[in-house]
Amino acid sequence: MGRADRASRADADRPQWRACLDYLRPGDTLVVRALDRIAGSEVMAIETVNELGRREVNIKSLTEPAIDTTTTPMGRALFSITAVYGQLRVDTIRENTRRGLAHARAQGRIGGRPTVITPERLDVARRMRADGDTLAHIAKVLGIGKSSVARALGKIEDQSDGDHGRPGTEARDGEPGSRGARS
Repeated sequence: MGRADRASRADADRPQWRACLDYLRPGDTLVVRALDRIAGSEVMAIETVNELGRREVNIKSLTEPAIDTTTTPMGRALFSITAVYGQLRVDTIRENTRRGLAHARAQGRIGGRPTVITPERLDVARRMRADGDTLAHIAKVLGIGKSSVARALGKIEDQSDGDHGRPGTEARDGEPGSRGARS
């Protein structure tokens, strides 16, 4: 049994694939399970087939029987068409994923890692910041990153920016909660 690459097909630096290509000689036939296993993109596939053609190495696909450059020129033509369809499939999947994510965001669902700032940690951070503690000190005490603290407190500051004119929401320069507060 041959060796398998663990890298993505989109990654041009696949050691086992490079070794396979280096081993092939004129007149050899490269047998692949499916053409989409050759490369991760249409451009890479076309470059690979062209390189193999220049080196007089044939290609045969086990799952696409019409793709056999050992017997017909149609094999080369069908490979190019298949590569285009493969790239279309990849692009369609990407576009559908983008649309799905946009739809989820429009409904208020946001992916990604959950926040490390629990309501309890946020209350502690607010109190510490009001007492004049630095973001670095707050982060160390809470056992989280400084940027997480800054983001959480920044959201509070951003929300309070929209409260101008309401009693009890003013912040003076240099005080925690104001844009002039020390970091």
